Amino acid sequence: MCGFGENFLSWGTKVINNLFEEMTYQGKSTKKNRIYSAVMARLNEAFPHTGVSPAVYRLLTKPMREVKVHLPIRMDDGSIAVFAGYRVQYSNVLGPSKGGIRYDLAVDLEEVKALASWMTWKCALVGLPYGGAKGGICCDPKRLSLGELERLTRAYTRAIAPLIGPKQDVPAPDVGTGSREMGWMMDEYARCVGREERGVVTGKPVALGGSLGRAGATGRGVVTLALAAMKKRNVAVEGAKVAIHGFGKVGMAAAEALVAQGAEVVAIADRSGVYYDPDGVSISEAIVHKRSGASLADFGGLEKISEAAMLALKVDLLIPAAMENLITGANAATIEAGIIVEGANGPTMPEADSILVTKGIMVVPDILANAGGVVGSYYEWVENLQGVGWSLERLTQKAGDRLLAVFKEVCATAERWGISLRKAAYLLALERVAEGYRWRGGF
Repeated sequence: MCGFGENFLSWGTKVINNLFEEMTYQGKSTKKNRIYSAVMARLNEAFPHTGVSPAVYRLLTKPMREVKVHLPIRMDDGSIAVFAGYRVQYSNVLGPSKGGIRYDLAVDLEEVKALASWMTWKCALVGLPYGGAKGGICCDPKRLSLGELERLTRAYTRAIAPLIGPKQDVPAPDVGTGSREMGWMMDEYARCVGREERGVVTGKPVALGGSLGRAGATGRGVVTLALAAMKKRNVAVEGAKVAIHGFGKVGMAAAEALVAQGAEVVAIADRSGVYYDPDGVSISEAIVHKRSGASLADFGGLEKISEAAMLALKVDLLIPAAMENLITGANAATIEAGIIVEGANGPTMPEADSILVTKGIMVVPDILANAGGVVGSYYEWVENLQGVGWSLERLTQKAGDRLLAVFKEVCATAERWGISLRKAAYLLALERVAEGYRWRGGF
């Protein structure tokens, strides 16, 4: 049985447990379906303001390619576990598809499809020569050993190798992955194709061609746009109150940069809960604590409050920087933040938007607010293709200038049509992808 015969009982138990685990999380499919529906709702709202034809619009609401793979992995105990992996290439009209790889037990096709769609509009909005893609594996990376993670990453790379490449589809890190996994992917892809291709992934270690500016690019972009939004609303940064939901790579980078500008972060949150200090959290200490591998539950000195209470805090700036569906029609009316900058993908459900608009809250939408990550990835890709390396200062300046220019364009479009920044962002993105279809033709 090709090596499957030994330890058969252990193998069978592992497979059954893995399937049960996957089915348990797929029981949350209603939420996932809502994620994809939320993306479609954004497109439907923006479409009437565009000059896109109905025929092309129908194309824009369908992914180009959806792939599911099954990955048998030998575990450290000798058993075999089978993991489900996904890659969705939503569009390649404007260039190679681009998007991260997520390792999480909540990963399934609906979630990956929604994230791939978001990447399409994000890349188009900020003017990158990319389409959109996303991938992932249904797993809990924290329960896998280093060896199991590497074998899983390499198996996934082999499974999707015919679909990816520097001028075809370029993966990057996402939830549950980082530069280590990208290094493994780059190496395994080279083995598959028989040559080195550093541009096949971005977010790599610097020693393997990674960019100096990539690691904190999303967080820096969030802060760049937060400061621009505060300036537009005449909100002073010095002493501004900030709440950040999600204290991972994006949330920590944003918190650190905002505190350096004189703002006070009064609430932070991770998977263990929400923590509050009206006098301001010591962000430098909290970051050291989190980077040690501990949760905020063990940080101490902060009051634990509910998620609902965090949303209702009277702050100048709220940054959702975790997962999807935080702000809903049920809680939007309680939000007292003057500005929301969406560091996460899809943190606001469509039914909440009209409530936020009525309350006069400025929302910088996700496809702009967290686009600093893909802009950083783009510059890493360009460096790899050209065989050059740029300084962190140059990369940061180029990314900041690009994001600010797009922010001004989105604001001008919103004012012209009398619509929200979100509708304006999707309007611009839709028109750019549709323009690509128009010039390519071929139907």
